[in-house]
Amino acid sequence: MNGKEILVDTNIILYLLDGSDTLEEVLQGKNIYISFITELELISFKGITERQEKQITELLSDCSIIQMNKLIKEKYIELRKKYRLKLADAVIAASSIIFDMPLITADSDFKKIDKLKLITYLQSAKLADPKSDQ
Repeated sequence: MNGKEILVDTNIILYLLDGSDTLEEVLQGKNIYISFITELELISFKGITERQEKQITELLSDCSIIQMNKLIKEKYIELRKKYRLKLADAVIAASSIIFDMPLITADSDFKKIDKLKLITYLQSAKLADPKSDQ
């Protein structure tokens, strides 16, 4: 990894689709990755309009999608047991750790995970990096 890669949580994609200029600036010039689970969450929203589906598809075409593999499965199991995470959160965190890529999210549940390079998006349009020592 060259330091320009970043894993983006589902909620960050939703904020981008909602027009967050702050996030757009932060992600500018980065290689954006998402977990396959984020892709599934986004395209399976109930009641999604054709216009919204097109926006999501266009945004996802600019992202690299991380598929499930053996290492992610093993880390997923470890994280799920240790931190009692939801399935999607555990897969996303495992992907971030296995690929040694920072995760940007608005979900504070990720703060409790050791070894996770976390960038927390605060809805007040600020970014915080509480685990910058990793």
